[in-house]
Amino acid sequence: MAVHCVDITKNFKTYKKFEGLKGSFKSLFVREHIINPAILNFDLSIEPGEIVALLGPNGSGKTTLMKMLTGIIVPSSGQVTVCDHIPFQREKEFRKKISLVMGQKSQLWWDIPAMDSFKLLQRYYEIEEVPFKRRMDELTETLGVQNYLHIHVRKLSLGERMKLELMASLLHAPEIIFLDEPTIGLDLMAQENIREFIRAYHKEHKSTILLTSHYMADVEALCERLIFIFKGKKYFDGELSQFANIFGRKKGVNFIFQSPQNKNHPFWQDYEATWNEQGTQVKLYLGTAQLREISRKILADYPVIDFFTEELAIERVMKKLIKNPEILQSEIPRDDK
Repeated sequence: MAVHCVDITKNFKTYKKFEGLKGSFKSLFVREHIINPAILNFDLSIEPGEIVALLGPNGSGKTTLMKMLTGIIVPSSGQVTVCDHIPFQREKEFRKKISLVMGQKSQLWWDIPAMDSFKLLQRYYEIEEVPFKRRMDELTETLGVQNYLHIHVRKLSLGERMKLELMASLLHAPEIIFLDEPTIGLDLMAQENIREFIRAYHKEHKSTILLTSHYMADVEALCERLIFIFKGKKYFDGELSQFANIFGRKKGVNFIFQSPQNKNHPFWQDYEATWNEQGTQVKLYLGTAQLREISRKILADYPVIDFFTEELAIERVMKKLIKNPEILQSEIPRDDK
């Protein structure tokens, strides 16, 4: 088992600060605290070679879980093993088996060229010269960063830095790669380049990858299994296709009209119609059985100048679950009829 967690919990203690000088003096003698649970009774098993998405809103506990799995923080209770090691013991062999890429934090030194950071990482991970050079050549060519190695990191664009961050995390050929929002802040082309690299790397090296991202395109492009976490609890763990169809198989279809239409016409009432203010664009959610029939009727009877279907079904599911995650604990209302 690459990752195995049983009933892990992580609590953070925060202290109240009373206002004013009197409050500061009082805090010297009386300190009130609040226990904030970040992860609650969490179970997780990941097989070697899997690529798994960990999804949830901000503050749901995704990064906390990542940090426990990499040994940065210690669980309050429960058992966790990664590559048959206890992460927070931080054994040398364990550190050589994992890597962590955080889109909002850098592991490269900003004021020196990336090549100098790579040389330091070579010493840290005790990589011999021949395999180090082979990995450098392979990753440099695959990522297309030949021209960035000898430039100060702070002078590179975000997309260029992210490629070098990925390269730094893979120099020691880790068995498990933890990617915490690796495409955050990148433009569309840079996101696609990073996704393509991760997909190709996983296919060739069969590494285990745990990914968090707020971009559903990352998840759909890379993952087959998805875990939804909310307020430290696991609400879903299964295949991506199952998650996308939690509320049924209805598909969003957008129609754009040449002129404003009557939003209150009875025809639109049965299809969860969502209009723009001008009445020139409508989104409908249609079941698979009626998609072709209704679309044909709208194209024939209305001045449609363009239409397109919703590609990211999991995005709609995410929005609904963030509003009401408890729905997964009860019978889910289906909408495929």
